[in-house]
Amino acid sequence: MTIEVDVALRRSGFSLDVAFTAGGGLTALFGRSGSGKTTVIDLIAGLARPDRGRIVVGGETLLDSARGLRLPVHRRRVGVVFQDARLLPHLSVRRNLGYGRYFSGARHDAAEFEAVTGMLGIGHLLERQPAGLSGGERQRVAIGRALLAKPRLLLMDEPLAALDEARKAEILPYIERLRDEAGVPIVYVSHAVAEVARLANTVVVLEHGRVAAAGPAEAILRRADLVPVHEAEAGALLEMTVEAQDAPAGLTRLSGRAGHLLVPHLPQALGSPVRVRVPARDVLVATQVPVGLSARNVLSGRVASLTPAGAAVMVEIDCNGAMLAARLTGASARALALAPGRPVYAVIKSVAFDPAGFGAGRRAIEI
Repeated sequence: MTIEVDVALRRSGFSLDVAFTAGGGLTALFGRSGSGKTTVIDLIAGLARPDRGRIVVGGETLLDSARGLRLPVHRRRVGVVFQDARLLPHLSVRRNLGYGRYFSGARHDAAEFEAVTGMLGIGHLLERQPAGLSGGERQRVAIGRALLAKPRLLLMDEPLAALDEARKAEILPYIERLRDEAGVPIVYVSHAVAEVARLANTVVVLEHGRVAAAGPAEAILRRADLVPVHEAEAGALLEMTVEAQDAPAGLTRLSGRAGHLLVPHLPQALGSPVRVRVPARDVLVATQVPVGLSARNVLSGRVASLTPAGAAVMVEIDCNGAMLAARLTGASARALALAPGRPVYAVIKSVAFDPAGFGAGRRAIEI
């Protein structure tokens, strides 16, 4: 399903002019606070009116100012999950889940209700009141309420911002399942690099109310110039598969287009897909096969590009079609005589990470 957004708005000294197209899965609106992310969400949902705009979701036009068309909120079939769950405190979880369906006019579907509550792990909470839920549980109920209204699109406005790290770790696997299993496209607002790297298929970077860049997550997030909030966290995303388990050594062997990686033990079964995030700051570059190193991960490739990033240089390395990024000082790049096409070896410095914060399925680990 394709999402087309082209909107403009000027309010109280802030100017927004944003246009992007995205496919299915999860599209992340990423950028600094004040860049216009939440305003775009409000415009798609119909909670705000643009000066000019066109919004089309799955071939259905929600807004076309040139034609004088503006569907009201209740006819857009857009589900919204806010930072705070906004559950009705006097209703049980079961009745909160049915509240969105009531206003959308969608009929109760027992099979769908069971599927959604099962996917979100909230079936055992149905008779409880919101006051007795944890922050992560409340957000899962809010997601379920939005899904049961049968939306054509789900908007999530920094749904983890109000949660502590433990609650974030609790809810992230459910958002991954939502992305992969629910069949509803998601537009997800965040300014957290790790969140976006783990969840997004497509990333739209906003700066000062404009689109700075848009494209596949793996292409956008390895560019330091597009990660201004946490520049050092720019890095590559590698889609890999669990190839082998070495239980005595506590290691898991992953394979992918880039080659093989050894990481601390992961619980996934053999053949499971894994998305691996490799921050550019954690990659060393060698022009000869490294010897005598403690690092276990060495990937061969060729320099694809060099881009200045302040006093540093971002080096993109093509490893058999999979792209890695390394952040070097300019002096190091010159000393190694790096240039496009030169064969190099990418040495990943660290395999230390906390596996408790990640769930099963297509997920991200940081090495």
